[in-house]
Order: sequence, then structure tokens, then C-alpha cells
Amino acid sequence: MRVMLVTNPFATFTTPAGRDTLANTLSARYDVDVEHTTHRGHAGELGARAAAEGYDAIVVHGGDGTVNEVVNGLLGTPDRSDPVDPAALPALGVVPGGSANVFARALGIDRDPIVATAQLIKLLDAGSRRPISLGHTLNRWFLFNCGMGMDAIVVRRMEDKRRAGKKATAQLYFRTTLAAFFSPKVVPPAFTVTVPDREPITGVRFGFVSNTGPWTYFGTRPIATNPTTTFDSGLGIFAATSISPSRNILLGSQLLRGVDDPHAAHLYRDDDVEWVRFTGDEPADVQMDGDYLGRFTQMNFGCRTNVLHVAAARPEPTPN
Repeated sequence: MRVMLVTNPFATFTTPAGRDTLANTLSARYDVDVEHTTHRGHAGELGARAAAEGYDAIVVHGGDGTVNEVVNGLLGTPDRSDPVDPAALPALGVVPGGSANVFARALGIDRDPIVATAQLIKLLDAGSRRPISLGHTLNRWFLFNCGMGMDAIVVRRMEDKRRAGKKATAQLYFRTTLAAFFSPKVVPPAFTVTVPDREPITGVRFGFVSNTGPWTYFGTRPIATNPTTTFDSGLGIFAATSISPSRNILLGSQLLRGVDDPHAAHLYRDDDVEWVRFTGDEPADVQMDGDYLGRFTQMNFGCRTNVLHVAAARPEPTPN
């Protein structure tokens, strides 16, 4: 089996020793080419090369942003005129190396790189390929979620702190989130959310569009904004019309407790929609899979089923 191993030496929780161990472990079983990313966009270039050169699998050791780049390189843009059969592409494997690793954990991959490597080898040896859906917007694929408004402001602030040398921990993310909600200077512009078969939701201050759940993790605790959105369903939408700390602390407590039906008077939620549109008069901050994208006045979100094959076990059927 021919495998490309893509490692991000700048990811939060990768180390030279860990990267060497992973490369040596995989090389003992497969024909492995090791590639270290050196610049933004490099992982996407490597994904495109793995597809063009017919690798059997591409394994990513890094955070969610690195995995996102590889997937966009593998698949090409959503509007490409010659979409590829996912069965003809390398299977995607992930060994977590970032701070949250939402995508890998949503697939049932252990957050410990050693355990994850053992899982991956078992899956690759068995030829286990699970087809999953992906969301798309701005002519890019996203793996698990996009956000507009307050959560994107938090992501922007977190990226500023990382550039200043701080490590992206769950505690830092939590403190940054609280500081944004409680700061009178942070007032995201309002926008409108449109979904099929209902009146537009106006005055939205922050909104998430999910391709799966959970939305993120707080340490080991999953935070599920759309509990029944999965890699096999449509998109989840979570749109709040208030940034009031008191109202959102109550909502946040539901998410931390893992309730099956998060709800609030200022919240619109649906776990399975075909498409979503965000529109506003003023540009608002946007994030994709935990990476800050900039400010936009309009975002159109869609979803395509069975567009990517991953080295992961299929989920157990839900008991009746």
C-alpha cells in the first residue's frame, strides 16, 4: 500500500519525536512518503498531488485546518466541471495533532496519537473506507462547521493569541469566548438566515452551519449545537438573535450538559436542511473548521453526500 503522510510541524500538539514515531510505525507496514508542510496552502498542494499520483491513502497528522486543506486539495473545488469518484481517490486517515481535532473525534478517532495510529493501521489493513458528506461554501469544502458572527470573532482573537505565542488550549478558548460575549466593544453586525420552507430569520448575531456533530469539544466534553446532524444527514443550522450574556449563558449551559434538544427563545435550530444562506448589510466575521476566513456580507452553504472516503469505522446503528 502506498501512503502519503502529511505532518504539520506547527500544529499545537505535534512533536518531532511523535512525528518520527508515526512515520516509522507506518513505514514498517506500508510504502510511505513523508511530507512536512512548510506554508499555508501546502497541505492542499500535497492533497492534490496524492490524488494525481494515485496514492492508496493520505494520512494527516495535524489539526483540523491541515485536514481541511488536504481535503480541498484531494477533491478540487466544489464547482469543478469534472468531479472525481471518491472511490478512485486516496482514503483519508487522520492522526490528531491539533488542539481540538473535531473532525477526527467526530469520526471516532482517539485523540491520543498513539492509540489513533493503532486504529488507523487496523482500518488501512482492513481496507475500511467510510463515505461521508461534506459541506461547501465560498467554493471550498468544509468538514464539520462554519460560523458567522460571534464565534468567528472568537476564532480571530484566538489566532491573534496563537501568533503572539500562546498555546490554543480549551481553557484559553473558553476565556476568549467569555471575554467576547461580555465586552461591550464586541458587537457583531446583524444578518439574515434563510433555509428552505420557512420565513427568513432576521437579526441574527451569530450562526453556525454544521456538517456533523459535535460542533466542538471542551476538553473531553463534546459540545453539540445540532445533536442529530451527522456525516450522513443534511446541514445543521444554529442561529441566535441575541448576544446577551445572560441569555447565552443559559443556552451555553445546555450545550455543556449535552442536552438532546438545545433551545432558547432567541435561537433557531434545525439539524437537517438542504441549504442555508447568510446575508447582511455589513460584513461579518467568518470561520471555517476553526480557521478565520475574513469578513463577508453573503454566504451560501450546501452539502453533498458520499463525496469523500475516510479511513474510519462506520457508526453503529442506533437502537430502535
